[in-house]
Amino acid sequence: MTERTPLLNYRLVASVNESEPRSAPESRALEELPGSPRPRSSPKGQPKKLSVFFGVVIPTLLSMFSVVVFLRIGFVVGQAGLYQGILMFVVAYFIISMTVLSVCAISTNGALDAGGAYYMISRALGPEFGGSIGIMFFFANVCGSALFVLGLVEAIMGTFGIPEDPTVVPSTHQVLPSGYWWSLLYGTAILLLCLIVCLVGAHIYAKATFVIFLVVILALIMIFVSFFVVKPKMVTLPSPFKPSNGTSPVYPTTANFTGFKLETLLGNLKAGYVEDYTTGKMMSFATVFAVMFNGCTGIMAGSNMSGDLKNPSFSIPRGTITAVIFTYIIYNLLCLMVACSCDRVLLQRDYSFLRAINIWEPVVIIGVYSSTISASMSNLIGASRILYALAKDDLFGKVLCLAKKTSQSGNPWVAVLMSWFLVQLVLFSGKLNTIASIVTIFFLLVYAAVDLACLALEWASAPNFRPTFRYFTWHTCILGIIGCAIMMFLINPIYASASIAFMLLLLLLIHYLSPTSSWGYISQALIFHQVRKYLLMLDVRKDHIKFWRPQILLMVSNPRSSVGLITLINDLKKSGLYVLGHVQLGDLSTLPSDPLQAQYDSWLALVDHLNIKAFVNLTLADSVRHGVQHLLFISGLGGMRPNTLVLGFYDDCLPKDKLIESSMSSTESTDPFSPSQDLELPPLHRFASLRGSSDGQDYGEFGDGKVLGAQEYVSVISDAMKMLKNVVLARYFNDFDKARILSPPSILAKGNVFVDVWPVNLLRPDSCSYVDTCSLFLLQLACILNMVKAWRKATLRLFLCVEEGRSVRGPEAKLGQLLKDLRIKAQVKTVPWDQVVALHWQRQSGINKNLMSKSPDLTADEMEARAIEEESEEDYANSFPSNATRVSDDYLVAVNKLILDQAMPPPAVRFLYLPRPPADTRRYATYLHQLDLLTQDLGPTLLIHGVTPVITTDL
Repeated sequence: MTERTPLLNYRLVASVNESEPRSAPESRALEELPGSPRPRSSPKGQPKKLSVFFGVVIPTLLSMFSVVVFLRIGFVVGQAGLYQGILMFVVAYFIISMTVLSVCAISTNGALDAGGAYYMISRALGPEFGGSIGIMFFFANVCGSALFVLGLVEAIMGTFGIPEDPTVVPSTHQVLPSGYWWSLLYGTAILLLCLIVCLVGAHIYAKATFVIFLVVILALIMIFVSFFVVKPKMVTLPSPFKPSNGTSPVYPTTANFTGFKLETLLGNLKAGYVEDYTTGKMMSFATVFAVMFNGCTGIMAGSNMSGDLKNPSFSIPRGTITAVIFTYIIYNLLCLMVACSCDRVLLQRDYSFLRAINIWEPVVIIGVYSSTISASMSNLIGASRILYALAKDDLFGKVLCLAKKTSQSGNPWVAVLMSWFLVQLVLFSGKLNTIASIVTIFFLLVYAAVDLACLALEWASAPNFRPTFRYFTWHTCILGIIGCAIMMFLINPIYASASIAFMLLLLLLIHYLSPTSSWGYISQALIFHQVRKYLLMLDVRKDHIKFWRPQILLMVSNPRSSVGLITLINDLKKSGLYVLGHVQLGDLSTLPSDPLQAQYDSWLALVDHLNIKAFVNLTLADSVRHGVQHLLFISGLGGMRPNTLVLGFYDDCLPKDKLIESSMSSTESTDPFSPSQDLELPPLHRFASLRGSSDGQDYGEFGDGKVLGAQEYVSVISDAMKMLKNVVLARYFNDFDKARILSPPSILAKGNVFVDVWPVNLLRPDSCSYVDTCSLFLLQLACILNMVKAWRKATLRLFLCVEEGRSVRGPEAKLGQLLKDLRIKAQVKTVPWDQVVALHWQRQSGINKNLMSKSPDLTADEMEARAIEEESEEDYANSFPSNATRVSDDYLVAVNKLILDQAMPPPAVRFLYLPRPPADTRRYATYLHQLDLLTQDLGPTLLIHGVTPVITTDL
């Protein structure tokens, strides 16, 4: 009587995962290329590398055949019929073929190292994705090896084991004791045999698989011959599954092998889904397809042998495609022959029927045993190679350091032992039918990741992605990803969701714990590709005031004293462009190399340290003015260009080092042209010492040194306004600490933080307008600061300068309505400034009296014009409208005191109106002196001048 062979015992994943520590030897020139895998020194006595046939074709054929060819062909045709059975194979092979194309493309794009699929994914998608997939691939191989060992044990016990039911009389060949511990002993012995082969090395494994391959091919030949030679016969069916309640329908006990008959073929064409006689569960297209698809996995066997191949780029595409085509033909031929010669009852009720209709029955048993032990061995050696590759990459630190050890022949024997130990632990579970599906899902997830890696490389359009295998497109990659995802959820949606969640958890863990790799990140290539595309779409001709945002260029002389200002401007950018600019004085023609290249690491480390979203742009120029012009012209791309220039204030305040401790500063090099002297220091410590330190030199630009004169400083401001850039001057930010100011309760405001806005040009007391372009720009920047999460609790205070003799309600109501229309929430404070304005008009009346005495017949307008002419002389014809030269120092001191008197409690930041510089360059020093008097001792202050409209009340 034919022994009962449970179907679920063979629903196993058949994937070989092979990798040896190095790929085939490459030329010495290629080994020296940056980014190429470092070749391992070849130890004496290292085995020869494998050819296409031994290294790729045989492992892939065995992993794809496995027990499927012997035990599942009848199941598929019996349940789904010939039409749907062939359709299932077409769909399954279409899915895996899309992944095969991706594997071939990646494997022919460069040298492969240990790890196979893990190596491909990690080098293409980065360590996070590769490491998480590698861990899942490792566990899938460990569980897969245990699954095949247990499947082989159950197959042996089904044939040679003594029945556990005492009422059943054992046959003459059933001599092996049965039970849990006996089964564990048999499984341990089989696993020990696999361990010995794997410890010897991959070369012995290749010879062993070749012998197994010959056995499987011989069994296949005898099966095909048997269809023609064996005469029609009646086959006794195994006993069906008995439910726990003891009730079961009556099943037939015999079925017919009819030989080739048209009637038999017609009866097997259409589907006829019934209960699985081994489990009692009703079958459907999805369940049969999921069971059948498990046998089609294993396409990564060749690529995972990359470390043992002579020429992986040549062998993997040819060997993998050959094995896939061969197995597809064999499966379809078997389906056709089975449908033509076997009664449907025989196919549905006996999954091991090929043994009963064979010329020599033991050949099928030998084929099942051979293919199963081959798959178990493959998964064991594959798990060890993946573990070895993970250990070499140091993704998990010292946890896997022991797995790096290899024998003299290059075999990672410690990784083999660790993998064997884990497989042995899994064997203690006894039966792993429930784990079989999740193992398959793990493999499918790996296949989808390979497709994703190939898709990312193709979409990134990197010039170095030039695979010699060109029979793929991004369409095939997407089809492969979709196909793998559908199969995952078709097999088991719960396990599929859990495996994806597990992968994401590993991804986050590696992202935060692993060091930065030198493999290159595909994400950077994809981001570059997309950014370039969208920058081209960003049309400056379509700019609209409704969508204006500040795009800021902050000029920084030395970051040590600019930390507070850098962090504040980061809050002002409102998701706009933010560039840290720096001018290095020098002439490239007199230097041996570009001194700026060595400084970028320090500036980028500064960006990371301060946790700001900014770009860095450095330039070399003969003067600061020319350097700023360069940066204003070249910073940004397309529609993303700076529209606002921020400068530190020009004064004599000594800068303070807020970046690192001053004790560290004294040990640093200060020569900006000799970066090699301090390359051993951390990047943040390589910035030049500040002016005023014991070893520092007089180097700086805006308030940090004196290589920049007052005349040139105001010229920079004037240049920016000529280029239609908004200008912001920042003063007293040396001690600015945003964390201290905004931490509750605030030290400055006893729990309340204020931002003061003075939207009036205080240098023109005769013009009190607060609705011009510059005033509205002030309001916009203050509102943007108030919109930032950290500053959301700050209160805007808007100061309205009025004269006591006039009604206050009118201007205050008008300003309140304007704020309402602009959706700006602020407190309006009225400030009487009659006494301050009186100082200005007293000086003006003195000037007019002098003119009257010279020319008594002049009108008032003529007198003012004559005054202007006398002040500016002949150069005023080219001047901007400005009264800057007509205000006295007493007036400015009074305005400064007025601002200080209103600051109760003192604000965190002040926003003041910045007037245009005079066109007469001889007045630049006076202009700067007036700004100095205006902002004296005001604390953190921003002097702002806007040149473009930025606010609208339109929807």
